[in-house]
Amino acid sequence: MPLTEKELKSRDSKRDLSTELLAAVRQMKTGRPAKVHQVEIPLVVSARMKSGLTQSAFAELLGVSVRTTTRMGTRKKTTKRRSKDSHCDC
Repeated sequence: MPLTEKELKSRDSKRDLSTELLAAVRQMKTGRPAKVHQVEIPLVVSARMKSGLTQSAFAELLGVSVRTTTRMGTRKKTTKRRSKDSHCDC
């Protein structure tokens, strides 16, 4: 939940921005990343990259449209949900 303006002012009044900025600059100079993100590459993208083909050439090779190749690997698996009201007397 975002902070209200009053809460932001209260938090910011206690901060020492010059110290925070100096620490950030020192960290950048050492080459240490602040955060490291791992991006999961879909299998179809990995295969296309290894083949060295363009997206359109890869789609043509597979016999599908370019849009289909962009959507491959991005779909979320859906699960069947039961409503709260349904009861099973199995």
